[in-house]
Amino acid sequence: MRRVLLLLPTTGYRNDDFLAAADALDLEIVTAANYCHQLAPSWGFAPIQALHFDRPEQAADTVLRHMRARPDAVLAVDDAGSELAALLRERLGLPGNSTQAVRRVCDKLAFRRLLREGRFAVPEFHHLPTAMDPRELPPALRFPVVVKARRLSGSRGVIRADDPEALVRAVNRVRAIQARADRDAAALGLVVEDFIPGQEFALEGLLDGGQFTTIALFDKPDPLDGPYFEETIYVTPSRLPGQLQDRIRQEIARVCSHAGLTDGPIHAEVRVNAEGVWILEVAARSIGGLCGRVLKHCLGMSLEELILRQAVGMPVPVDRDGGAAGVMMIPIPRGGIFHEAQGLAAAQAVPHITSVAMTVRPGQIVVPPPDGASYLGFLFARAADPADAEAALRAAHRQLRFDIHPEYPVNASPVAPSA
Repeated sequence: MRRVLLLLPTTGYRNDDFLAAADALDLEIVTAANYCHQLAPSWGFAPIQALHFDRPEQAADTVLRHMRARPDAVLAVDDAGSELAALLRERLGLPGNSTQAVRRVCDKLAFRRLLREGRFAVPEFHHLPTAMDPRELPPALRFPVVVKARRLSGSRGVIRADDPEALVRAVNRVRAIQARADRDAAALGLVVEDFIPGQEFALEGLLDGGQFTTIALFDKPDPLDGPYFEETIYVTPSRLPGQLQDRIRQEIARVCSHAGLTDGPIHAEVRVNAEGVWILEVAARSIGGLCGRVLKHCLGMSLEELILRQAVGMPVPVDRDGGAAGVMMIPIPRGGIFHEAQGLAAAQAVPHITSVAMTVRPGQIVVPPPDGASYLGFLFARAADPADAEAALRAAHRQLRFDIHPEYPVNASPVAPSA
């Protein structure tokens, strides 16, 4: 039986999907996780269940010391464990992306420098050290700009600023977000770069020995112009002209090659405007959240099964059945304590809607971007063409209502002390 060491973040959306795929393939799964190192021993967890994913050298030593048998593959479910997975593969002599390549694409500053080295289209960008006042940046800074935390994913810690005063506010806020989320925040600093206008697209791909295969190209039909950049709808196949789709695929494949990425899933984000194709991100992982479920119709299997198959050297058939599909990451309308969702049955009844998956739980604190990194849930649609899938997602979302209470309610009429 093939054995896979799977790095499962304790807050990951896709842990169950990966475990179900492994079960379907009859794979032995050894799980490693990032539970609290102080609580895990009292719960009876093994040391590899309490790893610091953001301390890969230390975590790799722990895994290799306590792992009972050598795995055939090491996989990380999301960004949090990707560098650790690469390091473990290197130490175990397993094929996969190098630690250096993964580290470069996970760091927004290093990735921007990589793009400039390779003469790709890249916005003007600046490194803003933690101790530096943003007003000391070059006076010729062209607004609008985007302030970004260096290693956070999705829309977390990303804010557009349209003038110098807004830049100071954005920097202060992103610094606070990064300080809460990354223990290396003080050493990292931020990235400040020119805002790139245009429509945004996402591509899901797979590398096998350096050969790049496109799984799907997604349209993002909602404008993503800021000041925050919360993603909502993905629809595939793309409605872009075929020649432009080919150009996006070719640019992403070139970036992967230049970065030294060779194996495994790839998730890329691009913007397209009159000046060309701009690569925003290339990540050595698959699409986040539960969005991968939207691809099951064209793969003939779950995306997680496809990734596991490739990792252990099993055949990777791709059975595309045509049609269109879409997913909506249900946005958080305001921060607070989630109580309930209403209208779920009505949303499910919208034509072309295949599933409504709420991932938030009653009593859970929800935080929208740029501070948060999660969603209320996911809507899924299938239709004959992309426009129908998109329309179904929007119609289903209109059926939903969310009861979110303030996190810290204020007593407006204090009780007078008793005599």
